[in-house]
Formats: sequence, C-alpha cells, structure tokens
Amino acid sequence: MIRTDALDQLPVRTAVPALERALDDRGVAVLCAPPGTGKTTLVPLVLAGLAGDGPVRRVLVAEPRRIAARAAARRMAWLVGEQAGGRVGFTVRGERVVGRDTVVEVVTTGVLLQRLQRDQELAGVDAVIIDECHERHLDADTVAAFLLDVREAIRPDLRLVAASATTDAQGWARLLGDAPVVEAQGVSHPVEVVWAPPAAPVRPPHGMRVDPALLTHVAATVRRALAERDGDVLCFLPGVGEIGRVAGQLAGVAAEVLQVHGRAPAAVQDAVLAGSSDGRRVVLATSVAESSLTVPGVRVVVDSGLAREPRTDHARGLSALTTVRASQAAGRQRAGRAGREAPGAVYRCWAQAEDGRLARFPSPEIKVADLAAFALQAACWGDPDASGLALLDPPPAGAMSAAREVLTAVGAVDADGRVTDRGVRMSRLGLHPRLARALLDGAAEVGGRRAAEVVALLSEEPPREYGDDLAAALRTARRGGDGYAARWRQEVRRLSSSVKEAAGGSGPDDSAVGLVAALAFPERVARARGEGAFLMASGTGAELRDGSGLRSAPWLAVAVADRPAHAASARVRLAAVIDEDTARAAAGHLLRGGEEVHWAGGDVVARRVERLGAVELSVRPLKQPAPGPVREALVEGLRREGLGLLRWTRESEQLRERLAFLHRELGAPWPEVSEGALLERTEQWLEPELSRARRRSDLARIDAGQALRRLLPWATGEAVRLDELAPERIEVPSGSRIRVEYGGAQPVLAVKLQELFGLRETPRVAGVPVLVHLLSPAGRPAAVTADLASFWRDGYRAVRAELRGRYPKHPWPEDPTTVEATRFTKARLKRE
Repeated sequence: MIRTDALDQLPVRTAVPALERALDDRGVAVLCAPPGTGKTTLVPLVLAGLAGDGPVRRVLVAEPRRIAARAAARRMAWLVGEQAGGRVGFTVRGERVVGRDTVVEVVTTGVLLQRLQRDQELAGVDAVIIDECHERHLDADTVAAFLLDVREAIRPDLRLVAASATTDAQGWARLLGDAPVVEAQGVSHPVEVVWAPPAAPVRPPHGMRVDPALLTHVAATVRRALAERDGDVLCFLPGVGEIGRVAGQLAGVAAEVLQVHGRAPAAVQDAVLAGSSDGRRVVLATSVAESSLTVPGVRVVVDSGLAREPRTDHARGLSALTTVRASQAAGRQRAGRAGREAPGAVYRCWAQAEDGRLARFPSPEIKVADLAAFALQAACWGDPDASGLALLDPPPAGAMSAAREVLTAVGAVDADGRVTDRGVRMSRLGLHPRLARALLDGAAEVGGRRAAEVVALLSEEPPREYGDDLAAALRTARRGGDGYAARWRQEVRRLSSSVKEAAGGSGPDDSAVGLVAALAFPERVARARGEGAFLMASGTGAELRDGSGLRSAPWLAVAVADRPAHAASARVRLAAVIDEDTARAAAGHLLRGGEEVHWAGGDVVARRVERLGAVELSVRPLKQPAPGPVREALVEGLRREGLGLLRWTRESEQLRERLAFLHRELGAPWPEVSEGALLERTEQWLEPELSRARRRSDLARIDAGQALRRLLPWATGEAVRLDELAPERIEVPSGSRIRVEYGGAQPVLAVKLQELFGLRETPRVAGVPVLVHLLSPAGRPAAVTADLASFWRDGYRAVRAELRGRYPKHPWPEDPTTVEATRFTKARLKRE
C-alpha cells in the first residue's frame, strides 16, 4: 500500500508539476531541491507512474555512492509499501536487488557507466535522474556527457534530469542546452552557529594525516553539544580512520555512538537511517551524510571542517585521497542537517575569522583526480581525447596525457589512443585500469582466485590495523570477521568470476601478492637504498615507518603511498616484498639499457647502465665513449661550474673585459662575451680543442684568451682596430704606458697624479672617457675623476695641499697644466 501521507509531506511535491511540464516540453530539466525535500525519493516515483496518475515508465536514478543508492531504493520501496527488489530495486557493484516488475532502479554512477558502454541506447529506459550532481564527482560528469550524446544521436525521447541540492545550477542548465531550472523550497528551521575552535593551534592536514589534537577537540565538542543541546548529534569527519578514533574517545557518553560511511555494514546504515526512539544518538559520518542521506532525529551538527578529495601527483606517479579544508558550500550543507526537523545548532570546530578564507565550492573531481579510468571510458565511447564530450569542465591536458601514458602501458589503447579489445575488457571489470591489468595479467601467473584476492585488497584499501605488509593483510582478510573482510570476500567472488577461465598458477602467496601489486603499479617498484629508504622506478623516494617489517626487503612493490607536505620522499602505507626478477617482469616497459655520458662529481662520467625507470640495475665503466656525448658532457660541466674550468691568464681575462666593453658601447660586430652567450657559442670559439677534450683536466689546458680571439670580427676587418678602440695600455704624458682596467662600468686608468701634468683633457677609449684614479707618489688613492680639466680647475688645489705636506720631495706646481709630467722627485729632476 502506497504511503500517501508520507509522500504528501515531502516539500518537493509542489515542484513536481513544473518538472513534468519541463520534461514534456524539452525532455531535460535541472531540479534544485535542498536535502530532505524528497527529490531523491518522490520524483523518481512520480516520473515512473508509481505515485500520482502518470503512465508507468522505467526510471534510472544514478547516485554517487553505494550507501546512498541502497538507502534511496529502500526508502522508495517503503513509500510504495514494498521491499526493495519489487517495483523499486537497486544495483551497486557486487549487489543487484531487482525483479521483473522493477520500474525504478537506483544505481551508482559507476554501474550506469558500465551499462552505457554495453548498451548506449539504454533500451527500455524512459528517464534518467543524475542525483547530487552538484558534488561534481567524475563519474557523474561522465554519465551526463554520455547521456547527452545518447539523446542527441539515438534517443531524443530519453528524459534527463540533473538533480542538485544547491541553487548553483546554471552551469548544468547550460550544459543540458539551456534546460529549464525547477526549484523546490525546503522546510528549514533556524540553525544557530556556534564557533568552537581548538584552544591551542593544531597542525593543518596533509596527505591522509589529521592532527590527533583536532580529533580530541572534536570529541570534546561532541560531549559539549550533548550537554548543551537536545536531540541527536551528527558529527562530520573526513574519513573512516578519524571516525574510529573519535568513536573511541566517546566511550561512556550517554548516547549510542553510530558510524556512517561507505564501508559500514548495511545493518548499521539501516539503523542510522531508520532513527531511534530509545535514547539519544551520536552519528559520526563522512561527507556521505551532507546531502545523499537523511538522518532523522538530528538537532545538532558538529563539523570538523575537514573533507577528503582525490589528488594526483603526476610527476611522482602518486594518486590518493587527501585531507582538505571543507568548502563553504559543504559547511552550509552540513549545518542544514541540524535544521531539518526543528530548530538546531551547528558547532564549527574552527574560528569564525577562518570561514571567509575557505574555498566557495569543492574542487570538481575532473580537475584534481587521476583520469586514467575516465580516459578509458572516453576511448571506449569513441572519443579518446574527450574533446567532443559535453563537460562542465574540460579535463586538464597534463592529466589526460598522463592517463594516456598509463593506458598505453597497460595495453588498453593503441599508439593513436584508440581502445583495444583488451581495453574494452578492462573497462568492463569495474576497476581502475591499473587494477584491471593486474587482474588479467596476474591471473595467468598466479591463478584467477589469488589475483582476485590481491586486486580486491588494492581496490579498497584495508584498515590501518591490517598493517603495511600487503601479504600479511591478505592473510588477515582471509581469516577476518570484520566488515572489511566481508566486503573483501564479496569483491573477490565478483572478480574471480570475471577471470575464471584463466589458468592457475603456483608458488607462495607472498610472491603472488608482490607480482600482482607490481603489475598494478609498475612505476612504484622500488629498490632499497638502506635504513628503510627506497627509490621507486618513477624516480620518487619512498620511506617505511620505523618498526615496519618490510624495512629489510631488497625490493618492494608499493601499493599505497602519499607524500607529506614539504617532504622529499613518499611515505609507504602498503607494500609487498618482491625480487628483481618480479620487478623486471612487471615493469618491463620501463627497462632501458645503454651508454650514459654525463657530467657528475666534477668530471665526465662514462658508463654502460641498465635501468628500470630511475632505478639503476647494473653499471659498468665505458672505456671508449663516443666523442659527441663526451663533448655534450663537457659543455654541461661548463654550464654547471662555469667557464673557470678553462685556463684564464691575466691577459685573457683582460681581453674578455675589453670585448665586453666594446660590445656594450659599440654593439655589433663586437661579440657578447657574457657567460651565457659564450656557452651558447662554444662551437664558434672553443673548437677544435673542446672536441678533442675527454675530461676536466683537458678543459684546464685550453687557453681561453687564444680561443676568445676567434670571436673577433675578422670578416669585417674590424678586428685589427681592437688595440685602437680598447687598448690594453694608454701612454700618459710622463711616457709611462699604464694598463686600462675594463672590468667595471667605466674603463679605469690608475696613474700617479704627477705623470698627468700637462694633460688638459681626460683620455678616451672608443669615445668613452676613462675614470682616472689619481695616485700619490706612494701609489695610494688621492682623487678620482672622469673630467680631468674640471679636476685641475677645482679639485687639484686641495689635493696639492695635502700631498705637499706628505711628499715634500716631489714637485707640486700651482698650475699643473703648464708643466712637464714626471715620475721623479725634485732632486732627481735637477740631476737630470
């Protein structure tokens, strides 16, 4: 019997007529309805003709999470007076509860992707609802793009609804061809915001790590909320591990503590969603409870302010969930849970001043996630670069390039990016392409069952208490009676059935585990460097925690790792012991061998090297390296250590300074002789000596001055004017030839003052006045001038008075411009 009273109380009912008109007119619509209004439960029933008087149609509802898909189906089945599996059913990975009378089927977006790849027409389906599309999960974006293709090409009659829990729906409306936006008003009660930051600073999250001090504060805030408020408490935490730790700290509270997340047993999920009249409850939940689920009885929300998002480090070959600050939009969604049924309160575990600095919305998954699975779906769809797909955000070019490299390496696509038969089979396994490769190739080596066991461990990371040894985790899962082990066994059965035709393998479990893990992540096979440190084939360092039983392993296949903020190496969280033969077999596409000649340790190093990615497997000295690579290595040495590796005499240094001066003042054809310019032109001035050199000591024998003369403008005839334009020395009135220094901004002539007597104007080189450093008879600085005439007129008198007192034996005429220059004392002059 249909529960009409319950259906009539759902606020979204008022928006249903407008939604039906939009679908009748356009076939597409965007439905905006806050959480708890019934958009996930009433709308599918109405469109399917199970509520109201419309014709019976088959409706698919796509949910982002398995827990939400099950809950939505069970709730709709209850509303029509049935159990799931009748007219309302659901399908999630590894579980299908439908019957021949099912007209409303709730599926995960991943299941719908698989179905579309097998049957683009979606034969028999009249309407598809993409729920919670505002969360911007990659599968949901992909499903929408594929469905728009289907509507345009073969099924213009297929109705499509994008359902969002926020009013930010204009992007989806544009994507659906300016689809009508239908809004439903929710019944909301006032929610008081209580700012509850920790008393002492806590470390910001990085990787998967959350400061334990923050979790202790969240637990204390839950206790405070229980004491200050009535009703059940819903506490948002980023992940399963944090939920478990906070639950442990809430032992003894006067309430039932429940945990809601994707890994929770179905019985626990059902108990949370059903509500309770037997005392108060504290529900610890991940972001799954933001909008996908309605938890009855909640009057208080405690928000840790954290969430988990996927991140991919393409440079290091690492991808994992990472802990981030939750967005402002997520904060509003979470707070709204407290005002669903009555006035409530939200305790926010951060300072009010921080709130404005939070991101407005969560990052679209397509911008931050590993795109290998998406790229394979696009290739199977016939659009390898996804350029023809209608997406709210285009996939980043770098991420798509990295994804194509992965797909090519595992044989899922060919060199042109087109999907192979193997790639099609991989796409239908419901696994990441890396894991699909490990399952298919591993089954042939270790047997289908054992390959499935390891891949099931890798597809859902085991609890931390299972440890970091993947082989030990396998044994724990086999004998385990916890919720994870139950889900693992179910996934093993599913995967085993897909490779049951594979031949069985032999050998110990530890070897099998290592091989399958290495097949999944060949770039992460790692060789020991000592003291728990390893180097992965990708070139990234990896370190094990202190006390790990894997620290003595010569090789590892790293299954799970993350890189803490500002750390040079990744932190290994799950790995298996392997040997070199396994590493070579799994990562054969990374195997390279050849001659290497480069500059290292201050000299040319020539060797024959075999590498597995960045890992050196064997090294032998190379006695007769080819001249070309040796020359390149020497040039690299000059770039790293500078031209000082050559032989520079005082004359050659001055020649370089003279040329630099002429280039600066006159330009072409005088060459630029800066470090960078000379390194760019080594073939023009360092040959043939550079090509004859074999090591650092050979560079030290090259006369840099002689080499520099090759750059003089001989072809134009200007080279012969070098001594005229930038002479090494200038003859002064005393007859001395004084060296000119060209190393500064202006040429410098340092000369004893008396040797310039009779010279009225400043000497010039290339038209530029020199900077005259006037020295005392003892060679000490007395004055500096670039205008000698002005100095004789205005500055000489004071200098003369000082020098006459210090050097009375030397001549100091009143008018130096009218006397003869000299280097001698007055007595010497008289004798001569």
